[in-house]
Amino acid sequence: MSGDIPHLPFAGELFLRLAAEGRLVVDARQADEIIARLESTLAQIRSRMRIIRIWQQQPMQRVDELPEELAPDVIDAVFLDQLAPGQLELAAVELPKYIRALHEARH
Repeated sequence: MSGDIPHLPFAGELFLRLAAEGRLVVDARQADEIIARLESTLAQIRSRMRIIRIWQQQPMQRVDELPEELAPDVIDAVFLDQLAPGQLELAAVELPKYIRALHEARH
C-alpha cells in the first residue's frame, strides 16, 4: 500500500454538459432539494477552508489556547484536511458545477 489517498471522482463538467444537451433532466422539486443540500455542503466546505487558513496563519498552533467553542471546529477541519489533502479545495470548485447543472436540468 503506497499511502496515496484515492482521488475522489467529481463529474461537474460532465453534469454541466449533460444538462446543456438536455440529457440530464430532474424533477423541479427533487432538484430543489438536491440543490439545497449541495449548497449547505458547499457552505460547510468553505467554512472549513476558512478555519484551516486562519489556523495555518497562527504563529503558535496550539489547540489548548483556542476558545472552547472553536476548538472542535478547528480539530475537525484540520483532521479532514490531513485525511484528504486538497479535497476540500477540489470540492469547492466542483460542487458549484453540480449546482449549476441541476438548475439547468430542473423541469
